Amino acid sequence: MYLIVGLGNPGRKYMHTRHNVGFDVVEVLSQKYDIPIQRLRCKAAVGEGRIRGQRVVLAQPQTFMNLSGESVVQLCNWYKPEDDRLIVVYDDVDLPEGKLRFRPGGSAGTHNGMRNIIYLLGRDNFPRVRVGIGRPAPGWNMKDWVLATYDTPELRQTMFDAYMNAADVIAELIEGGPDAARQLLSKLGNR
Repeated sequence: MYLIVGLGNPGRKYMHTRHNVGFDVVEVLSQKYDIPIQRLRCKAAVGEGRIRGQRVVLAQPQTFMNLSGESVVQLCNWYKPEDDRLIVVYDDVDLPEGKLRFRPGGSAGTHNGMRNIIYLLGRDNFPRVRVGIGRPAPGWNMKDWVLATYDTPELRQTMFDAYMNAADVIAELIEGGPDAARQLLSKLGNR
């Protein structure tokens, strides 16, 4: 069983902002694989189904971003995925808009939601898919940047394409493992 957690902030006010990349990628998976997210469990909106023959749980923590670990720990205790079957997807200001990265484990980098997850889980040996949201232009406060929406149709399309690609990378990871996910990223122009 795979637990796929998309990070974001709950509530309409935060929908489709840069910081809610994880929620948006999980929504793509929900629609693509017909897995409705309609139950609340472990401080998260969850849906259960199958992706490429494997049982999965899609989750969107309903804590605020910096407390994401509270939900993830409860979800791991409930569903008990093996270490490498917890997959977290989230935004990354250190990557250009629309670029993707996959790592099988490692540090949280600058992301406070991931820091909280790693701190509360007590480990960092789980895969993650990061979606680039770019750095703010001069004059932008970082908090305002991550809580803003995309301001041009071209950028909205770039990010939508990135969400679709991230969903495909996650499906490839589930079906073929880390090497398959890396190969797909390479084909998509990411490394």
